[in-house]
This record gives sequence, structure tokens and C-alpha cells, in this order.
Amino acid sequence: MESNQILVFESLYKTLGLQYINQLTPEDIYADKYKPYIKVLYLPPGYTLIVDFKQYSTETPSLFFLNSNQYWSIQETGEKEGYMICYNRDFYCVQIHDAEVACDGLLFNNLHNMPMTRLDAGEAIIVDGIFKSIKSELKEPQSQQEEMLRVYLKQLIIYATRLWSAQQLGRPNHPADQDSGFFRQFSMLVEKHYKEKHTVADYAEIMGMAPKTLTHKLKKMNLCQPGEIIKDRIILEAKRLLIHTSLSAKQIAYHLGYNDPAYFSRLFALKAGDSTLAFRKKYNQGKMYN
Repeated sequence: MESNQILVFESLYKTLGLQYINQLTPEDIYADKYKPYIKVLYLPPGYTLIVDFKQYSTETPSLFFLNSNQYWSIQETGEKEGYMICYNRDFYCVQIHDAEVACDGLLFNNLHNMPMTRLDAGEAIIVDGIFKSIKSELKEPQSQQEEMLRVYLKQLIIYATRLWSAQQLGRPNHPADQDSGFFRQFSMLVEKHYKEKHTVADYAEIMGMAPKTLTHKLKKMNLCQPGEIIKDRIILEAKRLLIHTSLSAKQIAYHLGYNDPAYFSRLFALKAGDSTLAFRKKYNQGKMYN
């Protein structure tokens, strides 16, 4: 088993680090110092973790792509060691470089709220190779280290995006695939506007189509009604704020664009199955997860 050291590249404001994940991994990997970073976890079988109130178990080697606004923790570790890559947006921002990797709305900020990509034996060999290359570069840096690390990271993101799209959408992520492009566009719009735009008509207008057309396209892809998708994103953020901040339900309602806190409280209870007060109390007492 590798030592529990952290390998880090730093240059001006740019940072990329690699942390080994095992039973000796310190709890501070969940601390605020890691909060601003984007994270990629590569976990062998036997791991259980929580990401945004949902539990995931790795029956095969798996990748997890976690944005800086997501909350996560490892509950159980497997026999083999895993890895965590963390990097900041100054090192690589998928939104700025969207044309290069086309992963925003798929690996990150997707409508399924699914951070996990499973790997079969052959796919795991490829991912193993990328992580070994990153580890080698961090241990024994050579000229153009920053660009070499960025190339490896982009290779990992592009490969995982193809796998995620095939697993979750039943099709490869290809520019000619209109359904994948639509899924990605709607995902990114909801993530960008959910605090101020709450209706299907809002998003249909941005996308230049009728609300019925938007609904039909999502139904064709076996997705929920767009109104429910929008509400689910709002409620996820409300849950995060209830558990990870001291904001009151009224403050959270205003933060999420609702001028009527009572209406928001009814919406939360309908979608979450508990009042805001009960949800916060149950979570803090029993760490319940969906």
C-alpha cells in the first residue's frame, strides 16, 4: 500500500494534486481547504461513499466527478487503494474549455445528478494508465510539466465523458447526436439559472422552443417532466444549505428566488417528504440519506 502522501503541482494560481485513498486517508480530505477544488475519484471495488445525500457502492472500478459545490464522504474503503485528483479552475476550467472536452452537463451538472462512471476490466486498464502517468509526472517532474498534466487530465475527462454518456444516455457523446447535445444544453441551463428561473417556459424561451417541445424531447429520452427536473435541482440546493449552513428556511427560500417562503416550504415538503425543520433534524441525528 502506498504511503498517504499528497503529490502536488503548483504554479502561480494553478494547482493539481493527487491524494491516495485508503483506510488511512485523513478526514481532512473533506475539509474546507479542498472545497474550492474539482475532484476526480478513482475507486476500486468495495468502496461506499455518499455524494449529495445519495449512497454509491463500487462493485467494479469506478470514477466519480465532483464539482466544488458537491458534498461527499467515504463510508467504507475497499481492500485496494484508490486515488483522488483535485484541481482548481485556474489549472483547468471545463466551462472555458467546453469545446475541448464537452463534459459540462454530462460528467458535471447533469440532469440525472449522477456522478459515477463504472469501468469494466478493459476500461479500468486505460484509466489505470492515465493515473499512473499523472502520478509519475508529479513524482518526477520534467520540462513542460503543467501542460503534460493538463493533457493527462483532459484525456481522462474525455474518455470518462464517452463512457458516462453511453451508460446514462445509451449513446456515445458525439457532436452529431442531437439528443445528447440537447441533454447537455438543458443540464447546463438548469445549473446556471435554477435560482431565478423556475418554470418550463423560462427554459423553453432560452432554448428557442415551445414548452411542449421541451417536454416532448425529454420524454423521448425517458427523462422526467422538465418542471420536475427544475424543482429537483432547487430542492437539492435547499438540502445542501439546510445541512451545511445555518441559514433558516426563510433565508434559503429567498436565496433560491422564492419571495413566498411559505410556498417554498410546501414545495420542499412535497419533494423531500419532510419539512425543512424535520429534514435538518433527521439528518443531523441519524445521517439519513436518500
